[in-house]
Amino acid sequence: MERDNYDIPELIELEKKRQQETINLIPSENFVSRAVLEALGSCLVNKYAEGYPGKRYYQGNEVIDEIENLTIERAKKLFNTPHANVQPYSGSPANQAVYMACCSLGDTVMGMDLSAGGHLTHGSAVSFSGKYYASVFYGVAEETQRLDYEEIAKIAEKEKPRLIWCGATAYPRFFDWSEFNKIARSVGAYLAADISHYAGLVAGGAYPSPVDWVDIVTTTTHKTLRGPRGAIILVTDQGLQKDPDLAKKIQKSVFPGLQGGPHENAIAAIAVCLAEASTDEFKEYAKQVVINSAVLAEELKKNGFNLVSGGTDNHLILIDLRNKNILGKEAAVALEKAGIICNANSIPFDPNPPARPSAIRLGTPAVTTRGMKEAEMKVIAGLINSALEKEADLSAAKNEVLRLISRFPLK
Repeated sequence: MERDNYDIPELIELEKKRQQETINLIPSENFVSRAVLEALGSCLVNKYAEGYPGKRYYQGNEVIDEIENLTIERAKKLFNTPHANVQPYSGSPANQAVYMACCSLGDTVMGMDLSAGGHLTHGSAVSFSGKYYASVFYGVAEETQRLDYEEIAKIAEKEKPRLIWCGATAYPRFFDWSEFNKIARSVGAYLAADISHYAGLVAGGAYPSPVDWVDIVTTTTHKTLRGPRGAIILVTDQGLQKDPDLAKKIQKSVFPGLQGGPHENAIAAIAVCLAEASTDEFKEYAKQVVINSAVLAEELKKNGFNLVSGGTDNHLILIDLRNKNILGKEAAVALEKAGIICNANSIPFDPNPPARPSAIRLGTPAVTTRGMKEAEMKVIAGLINSALEKEADLSAAKNEVLRLISRFPLK
């Protein structure tokens, strides 16, 4: 494509066509409602609103204050917490604000190792979290590929972290929040749950909520929550009992600590998605995401695929492709040619480097939003299997994808 011949509206239409004509199995992506899009693209993008409701540094924020206060109240109600900050631009700045509120530079922090499914901001050496803090990690047991809470407790007892993260970006099982609570309390650490991947499932009752067990909850607002790109930081009752000033520290860390003017158009779109997430329809959606994930996992196993940890409890699946004699990136590229979108991913104890990982990561949030259910998951598993066979006819697979996807148009 010679991009000089295209303007932005035409490129947007091309991307819209691509989204319409592919099966999106990236677990961190989704499709937002028309109402979310309208709020995000509204005149609110014009307004500077540095500060917090009632304490702005610009005039003309009477309506903006109402919008942000409404968003805060909806977040508090949906997740059942006494405090919410809805201003973080995305998940990484939200997590950075938690560090700033709870830690001093150089403090020991503990999170899930990136290779085991953790997130960059949970202490990775290539992230600010690993550069500015002394990071220690927990992983999964090699035999089960699941969290070993006794081992995690031993690491915490030895290292005495100031802050412990639970939550992940590529772990297909439940987190036992209560076990993390015991570990954090035993060493006096702050406990933060990053539920960016699970927030919509938590809101819909399809994944256990960490709110009763942790001090702080962070989440992005896209992924399973089906909102715009943004983030929320929640402080729980337990967090306020541990540190009565914790909410104030979070507020100061977000502004003026890390950010200037909040993106009020995104905050309004978050308010819309939070309202949608409080409906019975959304609860059914969240449950169907998990059902679809379980069915897809079982069908993949029937087709001879090895799944990390043997399956899934949530919306995502990791496929170890070593028995198929194909690397993750090669598989992801082949599937994209067939119209199926996923991402290459490392597995725990991966013998291959991160640039050439052994697995692909799949998820069901986006296809569930389009209305697909168990029957379609069985078809998709078959399409994945066909596309990854040696000398597969990827153009034929693409035609099958188009036939399937045409029954589930984007609204």
